[in-house]
Amino acid sequence: MTPPLDEVLLRSLTPGVLGVLVRRGADFAAAEDAVQEALVEALRVWPADPPRDPRAWLVTVAWRRFLDATRADAARRRREDLVEEEPQPGPASGVDDTLALYFLCAHPSLTPSSAVALTLRAVGGLTTRQIARAYLVPEATMAQRISRAKRTVSGVRFDRPGDVATVLRVLYLVFNEGYSGDVDLAAEAIRLTRQLAAVVDHPEVAGLLALMLLHSARRVARTAPDGSLVPLAEQDRTRWDTAAITEGVAVLQAALARDRLGEFQAQAAIAALHADAPTAAETDWVQIVEWYDELVRLTDSPVVRLNRAVAVGEADGPRAGLAALAELDDSLPRHAAVAAHLHEAAGDLETAARLYAEAARRAPDLAERDHLTRRAARLNTRPRP
Repeated sequence: MTPPLDEVLLRSLTPGVLGVLVRRGADFAAAEDAVQEALVEALRVWPADPPRDPRAWLVTVAWRRFLDATRADAARRRREDLVEEEPQPGPASGVDDTLALYFLCAHPSLTPSSAVALTLRAVGGLTTRQIARAYLVPEATMAQRISRAKRTVSGVRFDRPGDVATVLRVLYLVFNEGYSGDVDLAAEAIRLTRQLAAVVDHPEVAGLLALMLLHSARRVARTAPDGSLVPLAEQDRTRWDTAAITEGVAVLQAALARDRLGEFQAQAAIAALHADAPTAAETDWVQIVEWYDELVRLTDSPVVRLNRAVAVGEADGPRAGLAALAELDDSLPRHAAVAAHLHEAAGDLETAARLYAEAARRAPDLAERDHLTRRAARLNTRPRP
C-alpha cells in the first residue's frame, strides 16, 4: 500500500530533523519522542496549511516539543542551559546527520530485532503502532522494545564512525519481512536503502539496493491467486517488474565496476542472472555456481553452501548436487527440502517424498509448509517405476 504523499515526505525528512535536535544537544530518546510528536502535528496541519520549508517547520516544532518536555521535567532542568535562546523558524542546519543516525540505530549493543525497530521508527518515521502491526506483536511490546533501544543508544556520540555492514544487515532484515500490517516493509527497506545510498558512497550499499530491486521485481509472481507459493522455476516471468530489473542491473553493474566485491553484490549478481533468463531452462547455472563460489569465499556461510548445492545440481546434475550437499550438516534449515529436490531430480521419488514431508514438518511458516506438503503428496500419488 503506497502511503499518501505527505507521509512519504515526512518519512524522508525524519532522520535529518532528528539529527538536528541531537546535534543541538538533545538526548536521543527525548529528541526522537519530540520528532514523533512533530510528525503527528504535521499530518494534522499540513493538508490545510502546507509549509514553505517542511524540514525547517519540523525542526522548529520538534525543538519546541523537546523544550516543553525538558522544562516540565524537574530532574532535567539543567538541560535548559543548552537552550538559552529558542531558535526561530527558518532554514535548518545544512549538516546531514542521516548517516550517523543509520549507524546509531544499528549500534552493535542492540539486538537485531531492537535495531530493526529503532531504524524503522527513528530513520523510517513509522509509528510504534505501524511497526507493531508489521511484526504482528502487541503495540505495548513494541513500545517497550523501542524504549529499551533508545535508552541503550542515548549515550552514544555522533562523532564516531559506524559500521556500514551492520546497517546493511539491519536493512536486509527489514526487507525480508515483506508485507504485513498496513506497512510494506520491503518497499520501506528499499526507500531507506536508497536514502542511505544518497549519503554514503559504498559499493555494498549499491549491492544491497540492487539485490532488493531484483528480488522485489519477482514479488507478484511468487504467489498463486489462492496464496500458495510458486517456485522460481514455475513463475510467470511476464509478471516480473522489468523496470525494477533494469534499474537493479544498472545499479549492480556500477557497483561491480568499482572492483570491491562484497556479499550483497555477489547475491545481487545471482539474482540478476535469474532475472536475465527468458525461461527457467535458459538460466546460466554455471555462472551462478561461480558466483556462489565467490559468496562462499566471502562468507563461508553454511546457508550459502546449501544454496550452492542446488546450483551445482542444476549445472552438473543432481548427483553432483547431492555430493555437495553431503558435506553439510543435515540440521541446517531447508536442508531436507534441498535434499528432496535433488533426489526428485535424480529420479529417487520415494526418498524425495519422505524428505519433502520431513521438510514440511520443519517449515518456518504455513505457506512453505503447505507447498512442501503438496510436493510430498504429488510424489506419493505418482506410480513408481
